[in-house]
Amino acid sequence: MSVLQADSDKLLTAVARLLHEKNIVSPDEITERRAFTDAANPGQGARMVARAWVDAEYRALMLADGAKAAEALDIPMRGMPPLGVLENTPLLHHLVVCTLCSCYPRAVLGYPPFWFKSAAYRAKAVRDPRGLLADWGTRIQAEVQVRVVDSTADYRWMVLPVRPVGTEGWDEARLAKIVRDGDMIGVTVPSA
Repeated sequence: MSVLQADSDKLLTAVARLLHEKNIVSPDEITERRAFTDAANPGQGARMVARAWVDAEYRALMLADGAKAAEALDIPMRGMPPLGVLENTPLLHHLVVCTLCSCYPRAVLGYPPFWFKSAAYRAKAVRDPRGLLADWGTRIQAEVQVRVVDSTADYRWMVLPVRPVGTEGWDEARLAKIVRDGDMIGVTVPSA
């Protein structure tokens, strides 16, 4: 362990102890929150997308309040920034970026992938979103508007992609298996 890591661990322990002494948060609450954070993964967001594809009422909830939609699937959102959900359509494609750092909907997608945090991704997403999508192998027709949305420390975003043709009659579990983290950020689109 490096000296820097050891110092960080000591500082984290001291802050946790102080929060407990001031009755702000208990050690059990800290442990619980860390467990939720460590368990978060793109499969949670994929479950949300799959449910929205088969359940119109859930889709409406997801688009109105992403955090409530996550909670409806037992994905804990307490203490998280609000979650907005952007719906892709045949004429509108959303691309999520955090232009300052790596604000990412961790509760529903897990830790941000390395590329999301890179300066190259952030810059190209704003400067040349169609070029960035092409770099990912995602081809968007000329008539489709590409809208870049900035995720921030105050508000996180995820994408509800268009359901792929050929998935009619599929159940939620099967649909969730075709949804990738890139689909929920907008750099890729799911396929059957």
